[in-house]
Amino acid sequence: MQPRLDASPRAVPSVTPRILDAVWTPLALTVVAAALAVGTWAAWRAARDQPVILRQLIAAGVVEALLVVQLLVGIGLALAGTTAPDGPTFWGYLVTTLFILPVAAAWAFAERSRWSSVVLLVAALTVAFLQYRILQVWAGA
Repeated sequence: MQPRLDASPRAVPSVTPRILDAVWTPLALTVVAAALAVGTWAAWRAARDQPVILRQLIAAGVVEALLVVQLLVGIGLALAGTTAPDGPTFWGYLVTTLFILPVAAAWAFAERSRWSSVVLLVAALTVAFLQYRILQVWAGA
């Protein structure tokens, strides 16, 4: 005998918030690690008096892609009913991080001196710090 499938919303267990919540911290830590890697690379080039190269901008693009995934996970959590204790601060940090690296990349691409590496370094450190703050806000600290 086959089990009866009920079409009511209560019949489908809601595991989405738990799954997305379990994804949130590892994703944020991945963004921090990637941003720190880009920042370290930029610091190395700045110390050697070299400008940003295209490969660094591609690496910053990878970090940006992770940030977009993080935004989508955040939206998924919000739609599933799981929210951060301080919503406006959480969303402010989350949306702000999306703009930092593209602006820094444009600036670094236009500025063809060692200062382009410094700009990318500061942007990467800012993204890493904002991720730390996002984790704090998510935890309710």
